[in-house]
Amino acid sequence: METPPPATDPAADPAPVPTRRRRLRRIAGRIVLALAVLVVAIWLVLYVTKGRFLRHPFEQFVGGQTHRPVTVAGDFQLYFAPFRIKFVAERMTIGNPAWATRPYLFQAERIDTRIAPLSLLWGKRRLYWLDLVDGAVDLEWNADHSANSWTFSSSKGGKPLPFPRIDTATVRGTTVRYRDPRMRLLADLKVDDIRSTDARIGKAVGVDGHGTIRDTPFRVAARLLAPDATVNRGKNELVLRAWAADNVVDVSGTLPSIAGIEGVPLQTRAQGRNLADLLGIIGVAIPNTRRYRLKAQLVQQDQLYTFTHMRGTVGASDLAGTLTITNGARLHLDSRLATRTLDIIDAAPFIGYNPDIVAARGALAAAAATGAAPQRILPEAALPIATMQRFDADLRWTIGRVRSRNLPISDIAMTLALDRGKLTLSPLTMAMARGNVAADVTFDTRQRPALDTYDIRLSPTPMGKLLAGYGVAEAGTTGTIKGRIQLVGRGDSIHQSLSTAHGRIAFVMPHGQLWTRNVQLAELDIGTFVQKMFEDKLKKPVEVNCGLIGFTVRNGVAAADPILIDTTKNVIVGRGGFSFRSEAIDLAFRADGKKFSLFSGQSPVGVGGYFAAPKLDVISGQLLERAGAGLGLAVVATPVAGILAFVDIGDAKSAACGPVLAGATAQAQRTTKGKPRDDVGHGTTAKDEDGKTTGAEKKSQRKKFLGIF
Repeated sequence: METPPPATDPAADPAPVPTRRRRLRRIAGRIVLALAVLVVAIWLVLYVTKGRFLRHPFEQFVGGQTHRPVTVAGDFQLYFAPFRIKFVAERMTIGNPAWATRPYLFQAERIDTRIAPLSLLWGKRRLYWLDLVDGAVDLEWNADHSANSWTFSSSKGGKPLPFPRIDTATVRGTTVRYRDPRMRLLADLKVDDIRSTDARIGKAVGVDGHGTIRDTPFRVAARLLAPDATVNRGKNELVLRAWAADNVVDVSGTLPSIAGIEGVPLQTRAQGRNLADLLGIIGVAIPNTRRYRLKAQLVQQDQLYTFTHMRGTVGASDLAGTLTITNGARLHLDSRLATRTLDIIDAAPFIGYNPDIVAARGALAAAAATGAAPQRILPEAALPIATMQRFDADLRWTIGRVRSRNLPISDIAMTLALDRGKLTLSPLTMAMARGNVAADVTFDTRQRPALDTYDIRLSPTPMGKLLAGYGVAEAGTTGTIKGRIQLVGRGDSIHQSLSTAHGRIAFVMPHGQLWTRNVQLAELDIGTFVQKMFEDKLKKPVEVNCGLIGFTVRNGVAAADPILIDTTKNVIVGRGGFSFRSEAIDLAFRADGKKFSLFSGQSPVGVGGYFAAPKLDVISGQLLERAGAGLGLAVVATPVAGILAFVDIGDAKSAACGPVLAGATAQAQRTTKGKPRDDVGHGTTAKDEDGKTTGAEKKSQRKKFLGIF
């Protein structure tokens, strides 16, 4: 028989459930109460002790986050007051990396602030107010620019410490030190006192200070135009002006961080009395300039500093282009420049003159300022050898025209290379009086003294245009001239290199007419000379069949080798020479008439004086005795064909040089009677067929003049 199940009381089951719930509630209440009591106890302990016992835990915690030693040497407080976290630290420091030159990245005499507690939980730090007294920040780059002091990480890289939001702040006595060893830059700056309300500073924050860049002192004044955006991790709109070595530089732009300029376009302006002083700050040597004003856009990317859209003026000349500076193991400049009009005075520094002295007192005073002897025009200004060997450069510069009273120069194209002290101008081309000049010039300072080479070539150039500023009438003058100068010397200045030079100088004049307004440029006998001096021009042009003007240069002394000019009236020869050493000129010219004239008795015309002040002399007996010998010159009888090959005249027959080309050498030239000429090739005075001085040479009333141009 099946036993029925025991009877149950339906009301007995639900009773345990409410009992467990009540028990859980009581436990939860006790926990909450305990936590509340604990929080109150902690709050009370912190409030009573001001949290001073937390100083060492604070130092360890912040030091671990920044990977830097953190210390508080004075009073320390960290507690709730009542619900905001109050933080006070006196003489607090945060250390720098071991490679830095200063021990502390940050130090402050006193920090007093109120912090929003919940902002710490969400990572968005907010300060209700801040009072910072005598804070000092040290910002440095390491030697290879791979790390900086304001980036926090236990390994290479990391992130800068972000700025918190600050509702109200008072910041007093703040200083900033910035050091970049690669740029050799050190700046000590003082920040204006800052007061902000409702998270707004409301006005520009000024910064001023001083420092050195590549051992040159400077001072600087800057303003942070949008400080509210800066403290809220927004844009950093900065304007800066710096003064150094009589130059003023202005920089403006918006930076991604307070100390970061990489990849940021910055607008720059510079002005001063000498651009060479400004570039000299970074160790770059250029010739002196007159007062300049330039502006450009600067972008820095790693080791490259690129200036684009550059334009402005240097002296009375305009300048535009680009410049890239590579600040690597060796400083390197790469520039592309263009000038529409170059004032001739602004070109003076390229041969060693100070342009301001040239403008105010002339070339002689400028030469004297370089150490040249009195009445000398070749400058003694030495190349900056040490600086040239510290940096490299590549330059391409085009110039539309040169503003000059006497020299018709235009369309200059210059390619310059500086490689470890070797300066090369090649090619250097220009248009001159509708002709062309091409040059290759080298100053190799690797050798001591410097090895200097000059190779200058003049293509056929109309003399009317070329010499218009010196008395030649351009209208009606059809003669041309072509030439070449090839010299090699040693020295650290133009004067030194030319004073030791060896080489050749030669010019060729093919057939043409020459009209003059200046008697020094005409072949005139004594009677015509007086007449034309007052009439100021010729009634008919000089007909030049052909001319050769050549010099052999040895140890800085140039000897005529040969000077032969064939005209319709005369065959003219010249002897003597000039010296690059003393700049003395000692030349004598003799013209043999081709037809009889009452005034055709020929005797030499002397050209003497110095480069700076040449003079035309009536030949005296004493001058005849010393003509060509005063400089100790001996003429090497160079073959005429060799001269023409040196100048590359082309078809010699087209030069129509009749009597000149008839002789194979200068010594082979003949008198009108067919006798050998002994006044060419030996450095002796003019003589007649019997070897005696002609009587005509002693009669001044029968002299004939020829000027040198």
